[in-house]
Amino acid sequence: MTGNLLLRNARLLDPLSGEYTEGDLRCADGRIAEVGPDLAAADVPTLDLRGAVVLPGLVDAHVHVTASTADLGSLPSSSPSYVAAHSARTMSRMLDRGFTTVRDASGADYGLADAQAEGLFRGPRLLFCGRALSQTGGHGDSRTRGTQVKDDHPCCAGLGRVADGVDAVRAAARDELRKGAHHIKVMASGGVASPTDRIDSTQYSAEELRAIVEEAEAANRYVAAHAYTARAVNRALELGVRSIEHGNLLDDRSVSLFLAHDAFLVPTLVTYWALKEEGREHGLPESSWRKVDEVLGAGLAALDRAARAGVKIVYGTDLLGGMHRHQNHEFRLRAEVQTPLEVIRSATSTAAELLNLTGEIGTLAPGAHADLLVLDGDPLADIGVLAEPKHFRHVVQGGEVVVG
Repeated sequence: MTGNLLLRNARLLDPLSGEYTEGDLRCADGRIAEVGPDLAAADVPTLDLRGAVVLPGLVDAHVHVTASTADLGSLPSSSPSYVAAHSARTMSRMLDRGFTTVRDASGADYGLADAQAEGLFRGPRLLFCGRALSQTGGHGDSRTRGTQVKDDHPCCAGLGRVADGVDAVRAAARDELRKGAHHIKVMASGGVASPTDRIDSTQYSAEELRAIVEEAEAANRYVAAHAYTARAVNRALELGVRSIEHGNLLDDRSVSLFLAHDAFLVPTLVTYWALKEEGREHGLPESSWRKVDEVLGAGLAALDRAARAGVKIVYGTDLLGGMHRHQNHEFRLRAEVQTPLEVIRSATSTAAELLNLTGEIGTLAPGAHADLLVLDGDPLADIGVLAEPKHFRHVVQGGEVVVG
């Protein structure tokens, strides 16, 4: 993206300070060039916003763009080309919902990231991890009890790869890093969509988790861990995991460990809401649907506990299949226990920090990517403005208007 654009008469929201500044914003070569009053730019497309609110493009730090169905076990039997076409459409619709950067939490690869970056399809910037690492019978092992043969060939679609033992997990982590992974995803507890594990289980030994963290750190990357229970969350944090995905059943010790290790929590409340409401319609097996209640009620309480203590919290949704359309509803759910500004930061400045892109995204400061969202309402007064894309006047990506 190398767009040039001038936005006039805007109310510019700084997520860090929570304050508005009235003025203009100029984009040049896909970056924010300057912010201030009465900016001049000859022969540049200009939008007079007449006081509309501008904030940085949104970040969703937990997506599965290749999850064309909630029946994750069926993905390996899908054609890779079919899954890629589905993923392109899913990402295009994410951009329509104001998300200009997403972090994939398993499934997407360098091919999708490169295709988006080259403009082969429209969609948010994609940070990928490849496949999540799972122990045999873990959350990333999609085999049912009667399936004996492990088939996670890299040419096939799928979210996880099974690796057991320190040497095997090192090799698996190195392989994902070889293919350009921005982070490594590991399954550190049971989950809803997996067929043979329990949500309250811990997964991988301390030695295996430590080895994965060592490999990520050696490559100047980090590990994100799927974990629900306090036992699983605390083990992962003690062993150097940087971000905990979900964390619905965390406890006070978890909060202390987040703060001590400067780690991040990525709750995904909307996926449980959506799975309970319509998961079975979109392919979620009955056995997985019955697991949802174990984590649904605890999610808000965990978010409240972490937010009150000052844990760094990042926006994530974890939606699958036809439920991706609920992506913005996470804003409304979080607002039940957080202020609008706190929720906005989770999808902008704090997300940028987790992704190691501070100064590049999640800010309106000069030098950042010119990824912007123009709203017809005040999200600090009503977070519903972000929960409903009908309030989005424009979405700007790389200095070019891509919506509106």
